[in-house]
Amino acid sequence: MSPIAWLFVALIVVPIAGMAWSFISIDRAGLATVRANLNRSSGRLQQSGPEAQRIPFKELGVRFTPKGYVGWLDKLLARAGRPAGMPLERLLIAKPALALVAGLLGLYFFLRAPSGPGFLLYLFVVALCYMVPDVMIHSRGAKRQDAIQLELPNTLDQMLISVEAGLGFEAAMSRAGQNGSGPLASEFLRTLQDMQAGRSRKEAYLALANRADVPELRSFVRAVVQADTYGIAIASVLRIQASQMRVKRRQRAEEKAMKLPIKVLFPLMLCILPVLFIVIMGPAAINVMNNFVGAF
Repeated sequence: MSPIAWLFVALIVVPIAGMAWSFISIDRAGLATVRANLNRSSGRLQQSGPEAQRIPFKELGVRFTPKGYVGWLDKLLARAGRPAGMPLERLLIAKPALALVAGLLGLYFFLRAPSGPGFLLYLFVVALCYMVPDVMIHSRGAKRQDAIQLELPNTLDQMLISVEAGLGFEAAMSRAGQNGSGPLASEFLRTLQDMQAGRSRKEAYLALANRADVPELRSFVRAVVQADTYGIAIASVLRIQASQMRVKRRQRAEEKAMKLPIKVLFPLMLCILPVLFIVIMGPAAINVMNNFVGAF
């Protein structure tokens, strides 16, 4: 084989061998003993049998992923609502698994016809397969943020009506969460669950803003925290915030309407106008060419 093919094999075989060796060389008995001592000291039940001996794959995925990258993935999952089918541990295993499958398939095709451009294409496909889950989660999070922005003004109006009718702020939030069906309603219910579990109101509200990562919701949470700190009437805060959210929603709609002609311009110039010119000017150009050829 050519040197490029040997280099390609080394890039695939060496990382796989390192992962296998790190998994095999773990002192499982010592690790089980340490875990048992920690569980005993913390008052938890000691695991025994196969559960105490095996190493979960999720710990292996966390071990081979940089901590900063793990935190970034966790933030993306929180923004996407933490899908039940894709927790963080499963995501850390799925990303290298997809890259490994793509690498093995690419290795098979590359060894059949090794070349420099093929090697670059192989690296691009492996990196793309590794980043596909990130792109999917980011897209889902962006759609969820748009849904929260769209629901927030109407939800604040509902909460304002409930507060003016005599309910407290948490009761109004609970009613809005129970009557709603979107991501904002689920975030409100989770915030109430955090407070019921013993979390302070300020920490629960700030956690709500950090999970959703929506500027409008973050502004609303800051206003609520300040009103709770200084004793401001929550009804007036809700009224002002609902009015501001409606104005911002109208401004976003106007902004999208103003961007629409610019977005339509390039497809119009590249796809429609050339065909239109061919249909209109084509017969005239053919007649001119025929007359020009006939004259000579």
